Amino acid sequence: MSGRARLALCAAAATLMASCALLPLVAKPTWLLQLVPLVAVQTGVGAAARRVPLGRALTLVAQLVVTLVLLTLMCARQHAIAGLIPGPDTVRYVAELLRQGTDDISRYAIPAPLTDGIRLMLIGGVLLIGLLVDTLAVTFRSAAPAGLPLLALYSVAAGLSDGGADWLWFLVAAAGYLMLLLAEGRDRLAQWGRVFGGAPRAPGAPRAGEATPLRTGRRIGAVALGVALVVPLALPSLDGGLLDDARAGMGAGGDGSTISAVNPLVALRDNLNTNDDRQVLSLRTSTNDLSDLYLRIVSLDEFDGTTWKPAQRHVTDVPDRLPTPAGLGDDVRRGTIRTTVTAADTYAQDWLPMPYPPSRVRLSGRWRYEPVGMTLVGDHGQTTRGETYEVTSLDVEPTAKQLAAAPRPPAALWDEYTKVPSSLPPVVARTAKEITEGTSSHYEEAVKLQDYFAVTGGFQYDTQVEVGQGPHALANFLEKKQGFCVHFSFAMAAMARTLGIPARVAVGFAPGTPQADGTVAVSQRDAHAWPELYFEGVGWTRFEPTPTRGTTPSYTQSDTPGSSLPEEALPPRRASSAPSAAASPSEGCAGGLRRLRSCDSPSAAAVPHYDHADTDWWVWPAAGAGALLVLAVPLSPLLWRRRMRALRLGGHARTAQGSAAHTLAAWQELTDSAWDHGIPPDGSLTPRKAADRIVRLGRLDPAAGAAVHRVADAVEQVLYAPRPRPAAGAAGDVRRAVEGLRAVVSTGTRLRALFLPRSSVRAWWAVSARWSALRARAAAARPALRRPSGQES
Repeated sequence: MSGRARLALCAAAATLMASCALLPLVAKPTWLLQLVPLVAVQTGVGAAARRVPLGRALTLVAQLVVTLVLLTLMCARQHAIAGLIPGPDTVRYVAELLRQGTDDISRYAIPAPLTDGIRLMLIGGVLLIGLLVDTLAVTFRSAAPAGLPLLALYSVAAGLSDGGADWLWFLVAAAGYLMLLLAEGRDRLAQWGRVFGGAPRAPGAPRAGEATPLRTGRRIGAVALGVALVVPLALPSLDGGLLDDARAGMGAGGDGSTISAVNPLVALRDNLNTNDDRQVLSLRTSTNDLSDLYLRIVSLDEFDGTTWKPAQRHVTDVPDRLPTPAGLGDDVRRGTIRTTVTAADTYAQDWLPMPYPPSRVRLSGRWRYEPVGMTLVGDHGQTTRGETYEVTSLDVEPTAKQLAAAPRPPAALWDEYTKVPSSLPPVVARTAKEITEGTSSHYEEAVKLQDYFAVTGGFQYDTQVEVGQGPHALANFLEKKQGFCVHFSFAMAAMARTLGIPARVAVGFAPGTPQADGTVAVSQRDAHAWPELYFEGVGWTRFEPTPTRGTTPSYTQSDTPGSSLPEEALPPRRASSAPSAAASPSEGCAGGLRRLRSCDSPSAAAVPHYDHADTDWWVWPAAGAGALLVLAVPLSPLLWRRRMRALRLGGHARTAQGSAAHTLAAWQELTDSAWDHGIPPDGSLTPRKAADRIVRLGRLDPAAGAAVHRVADAVEQVLYAPRPRPAAGAAGDVRRAVEGLRAVVSTGTRLRALFLPRSSVRAWWAVSARWSALRARAAAARPALRRPSGQES
């Protein structure tokens, strides 16, 4: 196999290895199996075009045309001319697929279903990256810049994934890139022949320009991979805040496929502070008491210490009648409410806002039902935009006595909804225990927590708080005591879990504002988040810890002064039948969310500003050292060449030996500079012939050419004259020649000569030679332990 063919094969392999980082983004890996033959054909066309040979531009055009044909065959065969040639109808169809793919990416969470649009974007994107890599590494013979598109491919995948196995995909992608670099180095070294100035080799030993650099390259590649994997561990965590990167997913129904939807929290703080408080929903309801008419969108039931997000669950077709909520007993008083909801044309939400718990939903469109959360999620692009639907829901009215007497919930439910990660700051559990000291039931603990945030704890509702990040976010919120509804609901749910109370967070809208025509208007600023705690016999129960927002549930209100618990003997009573007032920009936990989507950073994080005083003292020095190391690795060739140039062209001893050594060093610098600018050294030539070659290939002007010849003459004096005459000005001649080389080459060549000089391979050779010498000295220093033989005792 020729060198170029081997390089093309490595380029294709590197592209496929980097594309593996995209596997966690979709539910099915079949797209990668479809991609492999397409990349093989694309690579084969490039290899054939270069063998003809075609020019570089024509090679690129040929590969681009074949790539378009391959994508047409795969995605738009029925819309192509003769099933093969792209036409106007093909362009329109592909554009529609791309639009659908873009919508799917924004709508679905990881892992997303492999829709036609997403498959086209995955395969088309990787083929484009593969074409760039092949063009740079093989057509233009420059493998180092080919790492940029590979890095872009990996970065997109790493930025979207949850980070669980990013290190593994980085290792795979980096291994492919190093393989590509080694293949290019081997191909170049095979063309150079014996390098002028290389170290002498013993008979039978491999050439210094062949085996040694390859072995050293493998070692350096392994060390670089190790450094790249270890350094991020020493750097401070860059994880987002409580709502950062909170993705949601919901599994499928009977066929086991996956339907995913994005998190419904979008820039809550920004929406709370908006001056454009648009109406997003209009309600007509059968109840006269709006205080409990919360519209629930989805529940966030997975907690990892910094983020609450919906769990992935199976979904089914929407039944005619929804089942009774889990845990709701027959002895709990309940009523029925009918609500007709009309969504604005500007409000497109994947989940269906409904009063909780729903018992029946009448609507059109493609919707699916998730039984655990009792939510409806749109399928294949279905949203609430302009939809009108009717929801029949239960008005559950538990008493304080029923909640206080709730038995222990089922073990499976308790295990799932009381999980707290080890990274949760101890102050969260400690504060919860202090607040609830002296209580006799989980219900009393829940009321104590609610009153602590809403009344007694000194917390202030503020949408202008700065955003915090990391596992200390909750601790900072408890210390600063400022935040909005997301802070309060997340904190109370986390603290309830530390007490053994099953808890989750609900997201939706607080009660809206009655209108003159009998409807209820729900606006952006009515968007809200609240905790739901589970009590066996009642089910999931709403609490309201956010001060000045929403309504306090009647089963948690106190009728006795000085007591935070309600009078159990009295029947439940509504907090108020008066409508909630429209919130001012500093009030209202709304945010109603034209598209309630995954929470943006920075506004979506759920804690105040991160307190840097809590950071360990060693974090910042470690971060600085890591940053310097990360910068030093790519800049090491540049730094090494500058150091070598300064040593070779610097001062020297004013003796014959010093002048001779300085002349040889100047010649070495001249040949290495020519090498960096695309003229590899030829060790078979005399200095005079080598100078002619540099002047001819470098297209040097007369002044620069004369400088090269002066240095070559001085070298011949040192090497061959019985009494060499000292030559002055060798360093200046070298600098003049280098300026001439730089003046005629392209900008790309100049940049490569600066940042990735080819002659820096001598550093690897030197390291390898020293290592071999060290091993030889160590072997010679070991005594020859031989067993005596043939001796008589």
